[in-house]
Amino acid sequence: MTKTLGEIAALVGGRLAGNAAVLISGATNIESAGAEDITFAVEPHVSEAEACGAAAVILPDTAADFSKPAVYVKDPRAAFALLLEVFTPPLKFPPGISDLAYIGPDVRIGQGVTVMPFAVVDAHAVLGNRVILYPHTYVGQYAEIGDDTTLYSNVTVRERCRLGQRVIVHSSTVIGADGFGFTTSKEHVHTKVPQVGNVVIEDDVEIGAHVGIDRATAGSTVIGHGTKVDNLVHIGHNCRIGANNLIVAQTGISGSTVVGDNVTFGGQVGTVGHIHIGGNSVYAARSGITNDMPEGVFCAGFPTQPHQEWLRTQVILKKLPELLKRVTELEKKVARYEGQEK
Repeated sequence: MTKTLGEIAALVGGRLAGNAAVLISGATNIESAGAEDITFAVEPHVSEAEACGAAAVILPDTAADFSKPAVYVKDPRAAFALLLEVFTPPLKFPPGISDLAYIGPDVRIGQGVTVMPFAVVDAHAVLGNRVILYPHTYVGQYAEIGDDTTLYSNVTVRERCRLGQRVIVHSSTVIGADGFGFTTSKEHVHTKVPQVGNVVIEDDVEIGAHVGIDRATAGSTVIGHGTKVDNLVHIGHNCRIGANNLIVAQTGISGSTVVGDNVTFGGQVGTVGHIHIGGNSVYAARSGITNDMPEGVFCAGFPTQPHQEWLRTQVILKKLPELLKRVTELEKKVARYEGQEK
């Protein structure tokens, strides 16, 4: 596909600076951009983009004059994401159910559904319209998959779990594995507590690869609409995750934790269970959340503390070796002085 720079400017609603007839055949990053590509840049990378091989660059509408042809927009990242879809459209698969798939009894299947070879849809499950199941997916008994949802290879959606519309689940994720619930006797014998609840994934959620979201002991584990979950995340049983959260790789959220809306968890954040975490908050990578947290905070560290306070602590920690050396020297001086006094 090829578009002129003028067409691209109109498509992203930007202001064109340069030759509108320049032909663009791809969108890529600064490092890879060639003579027929467009890229984007925000500070501090604008100078890199000016020196790169791209034919044109998408820039913030506040940027200064630029030597290359440019399209100025309010949000360069959003405009670039739109162009990625234009120049690399999603894969298309013809609707239909492969003869090599297994469809159990009493399964309800909507219109335009694609079920690829070796997928399994167990008894009484429901597939909405335009659902896509890649090879080796498993949809358990009485599970429900909403319209326009895609399950990539090796995804498991266990029995009675429900996925909303436009959900994307990447390879090897398991939704609805048993929660980690056991009783322990005085003899240290661990006895399993039946996990009879389910998982409810609301609309427009995207879940990365190798994620585990456990079913509730009773009731539902809930992932709110618009939440995005990175790879290698674990969400324990009976958690209730709010809307539009961002949960970055290797985060672990313990059972029965309630999270508000618009919360960002950096990589490797961990929580204890049975706590409430307020909405509109950010937790830096490797934060350890051990208590209920209010809304609207930016925290870091273990245990969590306000981010600025944590930064000051890190500065002090770096000075500890020198401080220890000075204290040791002072102790020696005091000891010599006391010896002279005697």
